[in-house]
Amino acid sequence: MATETTGSEEPGKDASIVANEAASPDVTETHPDDRRARAVKLVERFSLWSGAAGLIPVPFVDLAAIGGVQIQMLRRISQIYGVPFAENRGKALIASLAGSMIPASSGIGAASILKSVPLVGTAISAIAMPALSAGATYAIGMTFIQHFASGGTLLDFNPRHYRGFIKAQKEMWSTRSGAARADAKNAPAS
Repeated sequence: MATETTGSEEPGKDASIVANEAASPDVTETHPDDRRARAVKLVERFSLWSGAAGLIPVPFVDLAAIGGVQIQMLRRISQIYGVPFAENRGKALIASLAGSMIPASSGIGAASILKSVPLVGTAISAIAMPALSAGATYAIGMTFIQHFASGGTLLDFNPRHYRGFIKAQKEMWSTRSGAARADAKNAPAS
C-alpha cells in the first residue's frame, strides 16, 4: 500500500532545508574526527584563497573578495557539519567575528586603504594584506568548526564566547606563518 508524504519528513523543519541537506554531497555519517579533518583542510584552502584575494590591488574590492571567500567557506563548513546555512546570517556572524578581532580586522582595512597610496602604500599592502586576510579567515573558519562540532548552529552562535579561542587560533596561525618564513629563509639556495 502506498503512503502519501507531504514533503518534510521531520516536524519543524522546512522542506527546502531537508532537500538541501539531502542534496549536499558533504553531509555524511562519518566519524567526527574525519569530519573535522575535512573541515580543517577546507579552512586551510580557503585561507590561502583569502590571502590571494588580499593581493587584489583595488581598495575595498579586495575586502569584498575576502568577504565572499569567507562566506563560501562558512557555507561549506555548514554543509560538512549538516548545519542549515543562511547567507544573511552568515554575513552578520562573520562581520561580528571580524569585529571581535579588532586588531586584525582594522589592520585589514588599513592595508586595503594603503593600496590607494602610490608605490609605497601598494608595496606595504601587498605584503600585509594577504597575511592578515589569510590569518583572519583561518581564525574565523576554526571558530565555526569548534562551534559546529559542539552542536551549535548559526542561530545560537555568540562571538563573545569564542574570544579566547580566536586569540589562540590567531597565535597558532602566526606561529605557522613564522615557521614557514623561517624555513624559506634557511633553505639552501640552488
